[in-house]
Amino acid sequence: MPFNPVDRDRVVLSVSDAAEVLLKDWPTPASKTRLAAIAACLAVIRGEKPPRVARKAFIVAAKDARILLGEQI
Repeated sequence: MPFNPVDRDRVVLSVSDAAEVLLKDWPTPASKTRLAAIAACLAVIRGEKPPRVARKAFIVAAKDARILLGEQI
């Protein structure tokens, strides 16, 4: 789903969805937190880390980019 500035909210449902957002739809330039989140997502997709690692890294990157609306479990 391409980023649309009119559609401000995007729900991320999986690690692969998070990776797609980080790679294609991230609204800010590359940052250390974004790159760390991408690496975490790839590690989970490869089976090297548990999903909670990607979730935590994605949240940190989203907070850094000031796009996190809220946390749901």
